[in-house]
Amino acid sequence: MKTVLCYGDSLTWGVNAETDRRHAYEDRWPSVLQKGLGHGVRVIPEGLNGRTTVYDDHSADCDRNGARMLPTILHTHAPLDLVIILLGTNDLKPVFANNAVIVGHGVKRLVEIVRHHAWPVEAEGPEILIVSPPALCETDHALLGPMFAGRVAEARNLASVYRDLADELGCGFFDAGSVARTTPLDGVHMDAENTRAVGRGLEPIVRMMLGM
Repeated sequence: MKTVLCYGDSLTWGVNAETDRRHAYEDRWPSVLQKGLGHGVRVIPEGLNGRTTVYDDHSADCDRNGARMLPTILHTHAPLDLVIILLGTNDLKPVFANNAVIVGHGVKRLVEIVRHHAWPVEAEGPEILIVSPPALCETDHALLGPMFAGRVAEARNLASVYRDLADELGCGFFDAGSVARTTPLDGVHMDAENTRAVGRGLEPIVRMMLGM
């Protein structure tokens, strides 16, 4: 049995912009990936709304710092064969004053944490797949519009930064924006079909990285 950890934010959790609720379980991309890979693989969804790569959100009601939480989650689910990292959108909030290159440094830190983790069982460390999120789009959403104001253009740069980072670090790479788009309903999240498309798009590269 192969085990895959999907480490992400609200795109992984499955926010439905149309209803302000959560997509049905079968529509979330980790669920679609699980169905496509079949019973020989266990896909673990670890999405948290607002999660960043390495930054504190002091307005949050839970710990959204991805770097601080990752070691605990790795320990919880070990041993792992593959870790999929789909983060970075929240790092672009104006409050963090980041550009795409700096966001990439946060992703690099997460890769380092996985590779240097003190695993509780004797096993080789997992492969790592870096996924760039679909770019933000313009929206008049009352909350998320101002929250990501002026960041749409910079969001389009994440894919090229992540691709170069994956080459540098010897990780896999997938551009979720090549198969999915965010919805102008809130500018950040995906509708059900686009969320499913991410899971379908990931399946071939995940199969390859797991040696299936």
